[in-house]
Amino acid sequence: MNQQAIVKRIKRDWVLYVMLLPALVYFSIFHVIPLIGMKLAFQDYRIIGPNEWVGWKHFKVLFSSPAFFDVLKNTVIISTMKMVFFFPVPIILSLMVNELRNGPFRKYVQSVVYLPHFLSWVVIAGIWISLLNPADGGVNVIRNFFQLPSLDFMTSKDHIRWVLVFSEMWRSAGWDSIIYLAAIMKISPSLYEAARMDGASNFQQMRYITIPELYSTIITVFILNLGFFMNAGFDQVFNMINDSVISVIDILDTYVYRIGILNGQYAYATAASLFKGVIGVVLILSTHFISKRLTGRGVW
Repeated sequence: MNQQAIVKRIKRDWVLYVMLLPALVYFSIFHVIPLIGMKLAFQDYRIIGPNEWVGWKHFKVLFSSPAFFDVLKNTVIISTMKMVFFFPVPIILSLMVNELRNGPFRKYVQSVVYLPHFLSWVVIAGIWISLLNPADGGVNVIRNFFQLPSLDFMTSKDHIRWVLVFSEMWRSAGWDSIIYLAAIMKISPSLYEAARMDGASNFQQMRYITIPELYSTIITVFILNLGFFMNAGFDQVFNMINDSVISVIDILDTYVYRIGILNGQYAYATAASLFKGVIGVVLILSTHFISKRLTGRGVW
C-alpha cells in the first residue's frame, strides 16, 4: 500500500483512528515503554550510581532456585485448571443466551452474568471468603443441612485451587461470552432459515451451524489466552492467598511482587518477569503455527 492510499484511508476513517487513539496511548504507556526496563534483568540495579552489566547472572540464580520452580509449578497447574475447566464455559453460556427468545429476559440474564466483571478482586475475594466461611458461610450452611461437616475451603490445600477456578468462572464467564455472542450475530440468518425448512431442531441448528461457525473465533481466543497462560491471576491470588495455602497457590506474579517490591531485588524480579513474558510469546507463536497447519485457522 503506497503513501497516498494510506493518507486516503486515514481521511476516510479518521473517526475510527481517533477512537483507537486512547487504547494506543494506554498500551504505549503501560505495556510498550516499560519494556525498556527489561534491561534490568541483565544488570545489578543500584539506586545510586551506574548499573553494572552482569549478563545471565540473574537467570542462573533463578533457574537454580527451588522456590522458583515451586511457584512455576503452581502457576502451570492453576493456569491449566482454568484453561480446561473455565475456557469452555463462556462458549456454552453464549450458546445458551443465544437460545433465549424472550427479549427482556435475555437482557436481564446478560446483565446479571456481565455484572461480576465490573467488581474488583478485593470485593470478590471478600464475597467468596464470606460465602465459604466455615462458621456461617452459605456453602457450609447447606453442607450442615445435609449433615455434612463444615470445611474451611480458604485454608484447605485440597480445595483452594478449585476456589480460584470457580471464582474466576463466576467473575469472567459472562464478560468473555460477549465475543462469542458477537460472532453468533454475524452468522447469516439464511443458514438458519434453510435449516428450519429442512426440519432441523434448535439443537441441530446449534450443532451443525452455530458451533462450526464459531470455530475460528474459538481458536483465536484460545491462542490469545495462551499468551496469558503464565499470569494465573495475580489480583485474584493476591487477595485470596494466606499462610495456610501459600505453598499451593503462590504463583510467578506473587513471587515477583514479593522479591521485587517487598525485598527490593528489582533485577532478579525483572529476570523472572522476562522469563514469563518469553514463555507467553512462545506459546502464542507455536500454537498459532500448529493451528494454522492443522486447521488453516490462526490469529493472522
